[in-house]
Amino acid sequence: MNDTYLETTKDVYRKAAETPDVGLCCTTTPIWQLPALDIPKRMQEMNYGCGSTVHPRDLVNNPKILYVGVGGGMELLQFSYFSRQKSGVIGVDVVEEMLTASRDNFSEAEKLNDWFDSSFVDLRNGDALNLPVEDNSIDVAAQNCLFNIFKESDIKKAMDEMYRVLKPHGRLVMSDPVCNQTMPENLKEDERLRALCLSGSLPLTDYIKKITNAGFGTVEIRAKRPYRVLSPNHYATQENIFIESVEVCAIKDPMPEDGPCVFTGKTAIYIGTEEYFDDKKGHVLMQNQPLSICDKTANTLKSLDREDIYISPSTYFYDGGGCC
Repeated sequence: MNDTYLETTKDVYRKAAETPDVGLCCTTTPIWQLPALDIPKRMQEMNYGCGSTVHPRDLVNNPKILYVGVGGGMELLQFSYFSRQKSGVIGVDVVEEMLTASRDNFSEAEKLNDWFDSSFVDLRNGDALNLPVEDNSIDVAAQNCLFNIFKESDIKKAMDEMYRVLKPHGRLVMSDPVCNQTMPENLKEDERLRALCLSGSLPLTDYIKKITNAGFGTVEIRAKRPYRVLSPNHYATQENIFIESVEVCAIKDPMPEDGPCVFTGKTAIYIGTEEYFDDKKGHVLMQNQPLSICDKTANTLKSLDREDIYISPSTYFYDGGGCC
């Protein structure tokens, strides 16, 4: 497969911009309902994502936000709710028809929402592999069901670009399909299936590695849900291939000397006889009180081989308050 797959992708989303395709990317994540936020119906029909990148705890203090792959503009509108300033949200898309559709949808959103002004959103024609955004200028960057379309060398470019534009300690919030089975080569090479966010899915460990290789020192797995099944009844595969959608936040923290902190929803609980357990490395476990821990800390505590420390399996749900 060569770079023609990107042209196939553009064609798919040109058509989806001109005629909304409700089933193109069916997210299992509920649409955020916020006070005084009314989302136009056409925006909802053009919600071409596999999760949500809008998390209020990321969006404090009037952040500067970048969203790549605008869809119908729904998440741009949601982000504007938290950043009500001129050009507070930048939307980048390589498909001009999608930018036009978003502008039309924002005009409708202005009629439905007294607080919203289209000037809050700065729409730019641009490529995720070469973002038209300054270095170290963004507090929160996001993409929803876009990076899984890219082949691996292009994922690296896209991750590097997001890292470049984020401020120190800025956040990259993403939702993408992942698949821990081996994706058949014939499906991986099918340009349309890749454009439809199906056959480019990586194993979660590989996906996380792409993130940390870009330099992000902290990675949070916030949710993982069933998404699609590629069945032999409908696709050229010998077995059912199970795809999940994952929501991830990567933080532009300095990289720790002993490697990144990746939170996959593990918890440590001390059940010994002392008041607390202190590993002398910054982790204090109070008796019978759960503490969210990164996978690195989980492995260190497991290596102590103590019967009085319980380490839970990964839940693939993490919402802050952890050890690092």
